[in-house]
Amino acid sequence: MTQRVEQPFESIESAYDFLQVLSEAVAEAKQDLQGDVQRESSSGHSRRLDALRIASYSVEKLEFHINYSRRILNDLRSLRRLLFAERGTPKVTVPAKPVEAARLEKPAVPPPMPFPVVGSGVKRGKQGRGVAA
Repeated sequence: MTQRVEQPFESIESAYDFLQVLSEAVAEAKQDLQGDVQRESSSGHSRRLDALRIASYSVEKLEFHINYSRRILNDLRSLRRLLFAERGTPKVTVPAKPVEAARLEKPAVPPPMPFPVVGSGVKRGKQGRGVAA
């Protein structure tokens, strides 16, 4: 009988939860470093202060990348739900129009596009106005 070993990143949700915990730890470290920078700025040790500022900058970069990764994982969760229909889609009932009324209505005209479509042959002049190609 083979027993399955629990993997830490078995699913997107477990990776998202890990990044949540990591984000909290990084935020706490960032606060500690900011306090150290404040205390050290009053003393005359410039090398130590420079090292603390570099560490603080690196932690800020790490915090940014962790938050960015959490957003990507959230997007992946949403896409998976859409692809595998995990999210319940609400059933909307639209009353049927009578056949005669549907024939008398004018067809819907799409609104004009505010920007030229890519490859439409319109080039922009110096002042941003459309110029025929």
